[in-house]
Amino acid sequence: MPVYNPPLENIKFVLHEVLGVDHLSQLPGYADATPETIDAVIEEGAKLAAGVLFPLNQSGDKEGCIHENGNVKTPSGFKEAYQAFIEGGWTSVSSDPAYGGMGLPHLVNFVMMELLCSANMSFAMYPGLSQGAYDALHLHGTQELKDTYLPKLVSGVWSGTMCLTEPHCGTDLGLIRTKAMPNNDGSYAITGNKIFISAGEHDLTENILHLVLAKLPDAPDGVKGISLFIVPKFLPEGMKPNHVTCPSIEHKMGIKGSATCVMNFENSQGWLVGEAHKGLRAMFTMMNAARLGVAMQGLGIAEVAYQNGLAYAKDRLQMRALDGAKFPDKPADPIIVHPDVRRMLLTGKAVTEGCRALSYWIGMTLDTAEKHEDAATRQEADDLVALMTPILKAYQTDMGFEVASLAMQIHGGHGYIWDYGVEQYARDSRIAMIYEGTNGIQALDLVGRKMGVGFGRLLRRFFHPVSAFIEENQTNPEMMEFVMNLAKAFMKLQQSTALIAQKGLKDPNEAGAASVDYLRQFALVALGYMWARMAKVAQEKLAAGTGNKEFYESKIMTAKFFFDRMLPESEGRFRMISAGAKSMMELKAEGF
Repeated sequence: MPVYNPPLENIKFVLHEVLGVDHLSQLPGYADATPETIDAVIEEGAKLAAGVLFPLNQSGDKEGCIHENGNVKTPSGFKEAYQAFIEGGWTSVSSDPAYGGMGLPHLVNFVMMELLCSANMSFAMYPGLSQGAYDALHLHGTQELKDTYLPKLVSGVWSGTMCLTEPHCGTDLGLIRTKAMPNNDGSYAITGNKIFISAGEHDLTENILHLVLAKLPDAPDGVKGISLFIVPKFLPEGMKPNHVTCPSIEHKMGIKGSATCVMNFENSQGWLVGEAHKGLRAMFTMMNAARLGVAMQGLGIAEVAYQNGLAYAKDRLQMRALDGAKFPDKPADPIIVHPDVRRMLLTGKAVTEGCRALSYWIGMTLDTAEKHEDAATRQEADDLVALMTPILKAYQTDMGFEVASLAMQIHGGHGYIWDYGVEQYARDSRIAMIYEGTNGIQALDLVGRKMGVGFGRLLRRFFHPVSAFIEENQTNPEMMEFVMNLAKAFMKLQQSTALIAQKGLKDPNEAGAASVDYLRQFALVALGYMWARMAKVAQEKLAAGTGNKEFYESKIMTAKFFFDRMLPESEGRFRMISAGAKSMMELKAEGF
C-alpha cells in the first residue's frame, strides 16, 4: 500500500528560514497573513490531503469516471470529499474577500496545490481548473460578470473550466472554428466543439462555468481574432440548461478520477470576457495560472513518489552492502545501502526539496507583483514570474515523471504492479508534461518570447539576484564548494544566452533547436541557486546550535549531492546548445 506524509518540516523550513514568509504580512491586504496564520492553514490543509484525499487516490484510479447519458459520475468518495473541501473554505484561500475569499497570499495556494497533488492529483484537477476561471474573470470580466459568477466560484458551489482545444488544433489556437454570434440582449450564441476539457462535466458542483475561446463574425484571421466567453452549463437566472453537452469522456493513461471531456456548444448563451478579438490576453491569464498549477503537480507527484521509494528502500531486504553487512542480524541488508538505490533516492530528494524552494520563491514573488505599493517593484516581480513560469512548468513536470519512474525502479518488479501504487504516479504525472502547453512549447516561449523582452529585462530579474548571492558569499570558506560550482554554471548559462541571442537573430531554427537544452540548463542553475541558499541557512543553524541537527545536516549533504551529481548536467546542455541546429535540421523528412 502506498504512503503519504505531508512534508511539513520541509515546507516550513523553506517558508520561514529560507524565504522569510513574515515579510508577506507587510504587503497591503496581507496584514492577517502572519507566519502563525499561514502555518495553521497549511497544517489543516495537510490533514485534509492526507486524511481525506489520499485514501481516495488508488480507488479513484481503479474506478475512474463513468459517462452515462451525457452525465459524468466521479469515483466513489469524490463527491463527499469535495463537499468537505468547500466546507473547509479551500476553494477560497487566495481569492478576493470582496467575493467571499480568504484573501491569503498566492504562496499559500502554491503550498496547498503541492499537498493536494501529492495526495490525489485527479481530485486536485477540479478546484485547480476553477482557479484559472476565477483569475480570468477577476482580471478581465465586467463588474456584472464578477458579481454574478465570482461568489459562486469562490465558494466552490460552482466550478470552472478552460475550453480551448479543438479536434483540429491544439497549440495553434488561431485555427479555432467555434463561432460566437451576437444576440439582441448583449449576449452571444456559442457554437462549436471542444476536446480534452478537464472537469468539463462532473457531479461535484451545481453548475459548471466554461470559459470558451471562439470567433466573432468579423474576427480577423489567426490569434488576433480570438475572443473569450463565459458559457455556463446552466443559466444563472432560473438554472435552465444552456445547450452545453458532454457526448463522451476520454479513456486515459492516468488521472482517471479527473473527467477529460468532449464538449459541444450548440447556440449556447455566453457573455464576452474582456474585449472582442482580445481573448488571447484573457486566455494567457488562465494559461499562466494553469502552468504554475501544473508545475506544482510535478512537484507534488515527485514528493509522494520519493516518499514511497524511500519507504520501500528502507524495508526491502536484498543482498549485502558492497563493503560488508550493515545489518548482520538480518538475512540481508535493506536496499538503501546500495549506491544505485541511494543515487535514485537522492535524486528524488534533491529534486523535490530544490523545486519546492524554487516554486515557493516564485509564489511569494507573485504576491509582490500583485500587492506591493511600489510600481517599479511590482513590475520587477511580475517580470520574474513571467520568466520563470515556463521553466517551472517544464522542468518540474519532467522531473515529476522522472522521480516517479525512479520510485518504480527502486521497487523493482513490485513497482510495475498496481497494488504498490507507484506505477500510478508515473501514469498520472505523464500528462503534466503535455497539457497547458507541451514542455517543448514552454522552451520556445522562454527563448522566443521571454528572452528578448526589454533587451533582456526579464533575464536580469533572475541574473541579478544570483550574481549578488555569488558575490556576497564567494569569500565564505563554508560556502566555497557551493558558490564556486554555482558561479561556473551561471557563467555557462550567460554564455548560452548570448549564443542563442546571436544565432537566433540570423536563423530562428538555431533558437528552436537550443530551446529545450537552454530551459533545462536554466532550471538547473535556478535549483543550484536555491540549494546554495538552503545550504547557507543550514550551516548557520548548525553553527548556532539551534533546531534539528539531523535535519540541517541532511540539507547540506543533499546540496552536495546536487552540486556533485546533478548540476554538472548543465555543462552538457551548454555543449548541446553550442553544437547548433545543423545536425538536427539538415536531414530531409524523407530520411527519417
